[in-house]
Amino acid sequence: MGRGSEGTLRAVRSETVVRPGRILALVCAAAFMGVLDLAIVNVALPSIQRDLAVGQGSLQWVVIAYGLTFGGFLLLGGRLADLVGRRRVFVTGLTVFALASLACGLASTLTWLVAARGLQGLGAALTAPSGLSILTTTFPEGAARNRALGVWGAVAGSGATAGVIAGGLLASGPGWPWIFLINVPIGLGLVVVALAIVPEGGRGAARQGLDAAGAVTATAGLALLVYGVSRTIDHGWLDPAATIPLVASAALAVAFVMIELRSPSPLVPLAIFRRRSLAAANVLAALLFGSFAPLSFLATLYMQQVLGYSPLRAGISFLAMSLSSLVASAVAGARLVGRFGAARTLVAGFSLLALGVSSLSRLPVDGSYQDLLPTFLLAGLGLGTCVVPVQVAAFTGVGQRQAGLASGLVSTAQQVGGAVGVAVIATVAAARTSSLLAGATLPVSVPAALVEGFRWAAVAEAAIAATGALLALFLLSRVPTPLAAPRGSGSATDQRTPWTEFDGRSHAR
Repeated sequence: MGRGSEGTLRAVRSETVVRPGRILALVCAAAFMGVLDLAIVNVALPSIQRDLAVGQGSLQWVVIAYGLTFGGFLLLGGRLADLVGRRRVFVTGLTVFALASLACGLASTLTWLVAARGLQGLGAALTAPSGLSILTTTFPEGAARNRALGVWGAVAGSGATAGVIAGGLLASGPGWPWIFLINVPIGLGLVVVALAIVPEGGRGAARQGLDAAGAVTATAGLALLVYGVSRTIDHGWLDPAATIPLVASAALAVAFVMIELRSPSPLVPLAIFRRRSLAAANVLAALLFGSFAPLSFLATLYMQQVLGYSPLRAGISFLAMSLSSLVASAVAGARLVGRFGAARTLVAGFSLLALGVSSLSRLPVDGSYQDLLPTFLLAGLGLGTCVVPVQVAAFTGVGQRQAGLASGLVSTAQQVGGAVGVAVIATVAAARTSSLLAGATLPVSVPAALVEGFRWAAVAEAAIAATGALLALFLLSRVPTPLAAPRGSGSATDQRTPWTEFDGRSHAR
């Protein structure tokens, strides 16, 4: 048998039959696990604080450590998916996440838990962009992809619903370590499924090599940005503990741009930002999660520290927000984006989110769940309405060889926006609370001071969401949203994009 025949046989044996429905289910399951983990941790924070004897100022690191590595490595994870294979990076990320979850569940000190959470973030940074790029390269641009993204968003929202309930049950029952241990069998099971049904793909650019200098500066710069902002909560914006990492992050950002301009195979070909829809999607993704992520943090503290809710009751209380987000995501993906376009859908979603978080500015000290319900319903509808059009805008006209890069960029924007949003909003709330407790002429109770801090934070959140609505109208109003792939084409990308594959050199056809 000749070499050509042997090569053909090997190709046939190694070829995986692409089944879009199964791949969609796999990617959705991975997204479900990631959102589940985030929601579970938020609900269990008071239990972790009590059992590990963690101070209020240190508690945030259970959340920030994850965001630090997740946000820092997302861009690299997305590009690696293009260079070494989407399935390979996806499976590696799932494995790291599962093993890190085991380490979290076994943690007996805050240092151990924070380090393991950092590893979890690394695993998620490999899984999220590679999974999303698998999804977008499986479904052609247009109606099919929009529907798939709608399902993906709805399932991710259901992960939040399951997470808050499971978090309350586990924290109140067997204990908070089980909020992490539950990820171990799920993650390893997904690894087995991914190896069986996902084709490798995404290695067309492997011969270009990895831009090591760009990867180091981008990862370090993003991590220092999240770290510096988080330090402002305890030290203030002008303290060296915050300003030094922030200045270092800015310096690394400048170095990164210079490296990318000169690199023959850049980590991020800067010409990709000439695509207006992708650039706008990154800005809007950061604003979306920067205004939404702090809501879960503040609402959890309000329910458990002011209203005296148990972890289980606090978890169940988030059901309204999670379910409304799930419904809105499914509707936005299937109908709203195709009918009204990404810009109008985003304006509506951001407006709902702004109305929802602004209602927190009237929280009473002796409140009840009825005071939170309007916030949860409106904010959930707003988030669900925005998630799908942000993803649609990010991937419109992007070729398969840059799917991982586009996914890494928008995922980075989401995660960094959320991490920075939590840090900034927590700073606003903590500053107002500390000011009342330290400077009041008349005694002020701790719950009253906490609630006043939450009110100020709500105003800041609403301002971020309102900015998102305005920018969506301005940045995306002239960007058409694809409704369906052209007939006779497996992908609309090759037909619709006015740019060639972004390789850092030639861009216009």
